[in-house]
Amino acid sequence: MTDRLGATFARCRGQGRAALITFVTGGDPSPAETPAILDALVEGGADIIELGMPFTDPMADGPAIQRANLRALAAGTRTADLLEIARGFRARHAEVPLVLMGYANPMLARGADWFAGQAAAAGVDGVICVDVPPEEDDALGPALRHAGLHLVRLATPTTDAARLPQVVQGASGFVYYVSVAGITGMQQAAQQSIEAALTRLRSGTDLPIAVGFGVRSPDQAAAIGRVADGVVVGSAIVELVGSEGANAPSAVRHFTASLAQALAGARQEQAA
Repeated sequence: MTDRLGATFARCRGQGRAALITFVTGGDPSPAETPAILDALVEGGADIIELGMPFTDPMADGPAIQRANLRALAAGTRTADLLEIARGFRARHAEVPLVLMGYANPMLARGADWFAGQAAAAGVDGVICVDVPPEEDDALGPALRHAGLHLVRLATPTTDAARLPQVVQGASGFVYYVSVAGITGMQQAAQQSIEAALTRLRSGTDLPIAVGFGVRSPDQAAAIGRVADGVVVGSAIVELVGSEGANAPSAVRHFTASLAQALAGARQEQAA
């Protein structure tokens, strides 16, 4: 399988910038409308896309993504729909990495091997499972690795030096640093604390590190992009999908372009 994640981080590094990683909930507002939103992310300059798997109890997510999950489920979104969305995305965008992000219940409902095989066949590059900790890697990790999928692990402000080796063991693709001890979209960590955390994490892994939770504006993205390998923006995009209706693809494209432009110039401004 082509390592699209590795190639993308290498390309962004060569361009002197952080990768822009964007998140939307699959099936929001409906499975039929999600492909146009994904295309808008790519057209706006997203380097990597996280496609959320809707779930009834998204414990790590704030109000915006909670509402998106409910909209997607009300529209009848199933795992089969998400796999079809992924398959169509891969046909249209051969080189853009696509990562499924969600919770264990939908991923394991038919067994880890079934899920991993179906995701790989649909052209997915990796998986982020929010509620399977490293200590329970056997639940999903072996199946993903056997299928050639990256298992992206989460690190948090409470991931200390003693636990970091467990977090990164068996991880691949990148490490997702959750910059606040809370839920998505509600607050942003201080820049100084992010920089200290990245120093700590880089002492324990050579994987690229992307920072997310609470990144809502181009200025915030640029500040983090000066020090991180990737910047994740989710809730702000999900809110646009929820508020813009039929105009969502255009609004998402415009906002994504503003983020991409900010990241493109962030390190040049720093050097100047």
